[in-house]
Order: sequence, then C-alpha cells, then structure tokens
Amino acid sequence: MKRIAMAALFVPTLLSMSLAHAAEVKKPNVLVIVADDLGFSDTEPFGGEISTPNIKKLAKEGAVLTNFYTGPTCSVTRSMLLTGNDSHQAGFGTMAEYLQPEQKGKPGYEGRLNNRVITLAEILKNNGYASFVTGKWHLGATEDSHAKARGFDRSFTLMPGGAAHMDASQMFPGNYKARYFEDGKETTLPKEFFSSDFFTSKLISYLENDRKKDQPFFGYLAFTAPHWPLQAPDQYLKKYESYYQEGYEKIRQARLERMIELGIMPKGTKVNNPLMHAFPAWDKLSEAQKQDQVKTMQIYAAMIDNMDHNIGRVVDYLKRTGELDNTLILFMSDNGAESATPESLGTTEDKNGIREWVDTTFDNSSENMGKKGSYVTLGPQWAQVASTPLPYFKSILSNGGIHVPAVIRYPSKVKAGQIQRETLHVIDFVPTVLELTGAKRPETFNGNKLLKMEGRSFLPIFKNQALPERALGWEFNTRRALYKGDWAVQFQAPPYGTGQWELYNRKLDPSFRINLALQNPQKVEALAKDWDAYAQRVGVVEAPVRYKYGQMNCFYDKCIQPEFLKNLGK
Repeated sequence: MKRIAMAALFVPTLLSMSLAHAAEVKKPNVLVIVADDLGFSDTEPFGGEISTPNIKKLAKEGAVLTNFYTGPTCSVTRSMLLTGNDSHQAGFGTMAEYLQPEQKGKPGYEGRLNNRVITLAEILKNNGYASFVTGKWHLGATEDSHAKARGFDRSFTLMPGGAAHMDASQMFPGNYKARYFEDGKETTLPKEFFSSDFFTSKLISYLENDRKKDQPFFGYLAFTAPHWPLQAPDQYLKKYESYYQEGYEKIRQARLERMIELGIMPKGTKVNNPLMHAFPAWDKLSEAQKQDQVKTMQIYAAMIDNMDHNIGRVVDYLKRTGELDNTLILFMSDNGAESATPESLGTTEDKNGIREWVDTTFDNSSENMGKKGSYVTLGPQWAQVASTPLPYFKSILSNGGIHVPAVIRYPSKVKAGQIQRETLHVIDFVPTVLELTGAKRPETFNGNKLLKMEGRSFLPIFKNQALPERALGWEFNTRRALYKGDWAVQFQAPPYGTGQWELYNRKLDPSFRINLALQNPQKVEALAKDWDAYAQRVGVVEAPVRYKYGQMNCFYDKCIQPEFLKNLGK
C-alpha cells in the first residue's frame, strides 16, 4: 500500500515536471533572407566563384535545395512568399507597374496585397511572435498594404521595385521615386548609406530592442542586392579587380563543372545558352566592350560578396544570443538574374528606352562605374552566365527565370550537409512555417474570407518522406509554364520560345535543351489541360503586353524582342 501511495504521489510530480519542461521549450524563430535578382549559379554552394562563405556555411550546416522555384519577377514572388498563395490570388497577377486595361479592377490584379490573403506576419502575431522586415517591400504603399498594415511590428522598407544602393537616386525617370517607409510612414535615408549594410543593421537593431525577452520572432531580410543599378563599397570593388578577364564562356563552363562536382547538377548536364547566336561571343567584342563587361561583372560580384558578409552579421548575432539553432533560416533569390539594359526599359514609345536619361543623369565613366552616382546594369550576356546551365533569366518562364538558389538551416529538423532534390516552390514557405511553429491560419481575417493556400509544408522531405505529385503552374504576361513530376511544359512567344507548347523531361534534361513536344503530343495535351485548370483556379486574366521590360533584350547596338512588340512601336 505504501508503494502504491508513493507511486500516486510520483505521477503528478512527473506530470508537473513535464509541463514545466514544455513551458521552457521556446517556439522556433523564423528568418527568411531574400536576394534580389541573384542568378542560380552565383553563390559558392551552387558552383559560383564569387566569395560567399556565409551562405556556404549555412549550406554545410543545413541543406541545399536544388529544385526550388519562385515567380519570374520580384513582387510576384514576394506576394507568394508571404502568403502561401499564388500571385494571381494575392494581388499580383502581374507587376503593379505593368497592369493592363483588361486586368485593372479584376480580382488578383490589385497591384498590392489584397484582403483575400493573409501574411505570415499577421498569422504569427496571433501566436505570440514579433515580426520585423527590412529591405524591399514592393507589395503596396497604400494604408492597408504597407508592411505595418500587413502584420509587421517594425519595418524599414523600400517601397518601389528598386533604387540606387548608396543614396535615394531612382531607378526610372518621372514619378518612380525611391520612397522609404519606416513603420508605415515615409522617411529619409541617412547620409552614409549602403543598402545591404543598412538593412542588416536595422534588422539586428529591431531584434535587439523591439521584442520582449524570449519572444520568438519572424524576420524578413529583403536585400535589394544585386538588383540594378549595380553599386558596391570600394573595398569589395577592389577585391574583384582581377576577375572576369576571361569572359562569358570560360566562367560559364567553370561554374557548370563545379555544379556537377558539388552534386547540384547531374553528370552529363550541358549548358543551355539560347543567346549563343543572338549576341556576339566574348572574342567578338571590341576591347572597350570587353573592359566594360569585365567591370560590370566585377561590380555584380562585389555586391553579392557584401550581401554575404551581411548575412554573416545576422548569423553572428543569433549565435551571440544563443538563438541560432532555434531559428529556421531560409536563404533564397526572388527570381533569376536581371538582363535589362537602359535600351530595354520604358514604354514602347521610348525608341531608345531610358538610355538618354541614364547618360545625362549619371556618371558611368570607367572610374565611377559601381560607385555613387553611377547606373550600371548586368545585361543579358552576364545574366545568362548567372543562370548557368539554365536558359534565360528574370521575367521569362524558361527555367533560368524561376529556378533559384536556396539553402535552409534548422538543425533539429534538417540534417547537415544534405542536397535535397525535391521540387519545392516559394508558396510552400508559409505552410512549412505553420507546421513548424504550430500556428493556425484562420479561415477569415478582418471580416474577409481567405482563399485556401496553394502551398504545402515541405518538412516531411527532411524525414525522407516523398511528397505527393502535384502540378505547379505559372503565368506571367501571356507566358505559361507547368511542372508535374519529371515533365515540364512552357509556352512563350518567339524569340523566347516557339509560340507553341514545348515539352521537356526535367530529370533527363535539367537544362531544357531538347523539346519533346512533337514526339509526345498526348503528354503535351494532358499538361496543357492541367495548366488550364491552374489558370481557372487562381484567376488568370491575360492581356496584350504593351511595354518593353521583360520583353526586349539589348546588348550594345543589337536588340531582340517579340514581333508584337515591334509592331506596337510603329
């Protein structure tokens, strides 16, 4: 009887100890770090020669995600990243700057985050989290769509799609101002400013000063690097002074060889360079053009190197505070590398794009390239190198526009040093975080019924569990794509496609070199029907394209563009 009595006393003691331990277990922090227009092969874990030791360390201590997909442009991707919904559902059926008359006023084409979706910050706020964002927002500047209005406790954000990195110089002429908001109110930049340094310092200051003790956080560090205009601090520019003299072809080949050696790409993968005959090879350039191109890529590399340094600063902060291993960190790019040049920016009425504005407003002398007051763009040839071995780049739904580098670290769930090949999409981020944190997404928010999320958690893959097959669709400015299992179809007007559905085997042909549509018409028809179902579900509203951006690509005096764009300009 005495033993039974003692056991009876012992059980509630164990229970109370267990409950106390459960109370001590901290909720996981979440940090997503987004690079702006970073190419698939630009970082060390993905075969790049640019020094990125901090991204490399995250990969070594976590997993490299070799099949991670986004939208083809910045705001499109960011709307999906923060909501788990397709961009056509979230308000960005296309970029706000390029809404067409046929799309204005239609659901999903608001040009800002709408009330049919909820952000991760809004969800986590109801679960005890503090949420912070610094860097690029580009998801709306109205009273109901800026970062503070959409759940972030503290925010310092660039509102439009881009700006200079050393001051408030704007990206486009006219009314496209470089506006910055802090906590929902317009603000100005400090005198000493470099975007990546400043956004990182701001985020660290929020983490240090603007949450309760032991309060879990959601951090969103949205770099504007390496988005044009390309600029970098002097010490980083100096570091790359001897790089890139050998030109496109040798850099591209060296990257591919490292990718195969690292296991990012399978043996036998070949480069798909659709610009091979569109623009001159390196040895066909004049000496002046070569030096201009060398300097351009040096600046781009310097920006990425500096961004990596700032990623290290955040990781060091988490290490100092003992929070690193309890923080899920996802690093990713928002889309492929940017190919635009001043000639290809602006409306169809601007014969020479914004070239005249750039030439009369900025100092692009060789001595000043990459420094304050310059306006340098990467251009299509280096953008294609950045996409190695994939075809094309940002804005285009060929693989190079939407297949991005991504790395994840979270020791308790993600075994260190692994390469994960499961097909993942940016819409999967929110569902993954919800599973990890146990947070619940409501069915309604602020009186509005929410659309069901399109994404799904990818945590099971780190338990060696395969995810069920699904069809992933894309649409951007009349371009179409759909991936299902090992197959991909895409539909794009010439010169970026055939103007018909193309079919590729993603497993056997990862760089999409061999169009199998003629040999497999039934597969094409089935996947095209899947795309139709996707378009109807998310609310695609197609409209003619009436602008140059993402359509025209220029390299010095030669431009390529769809026929319909040529006709519009007449």
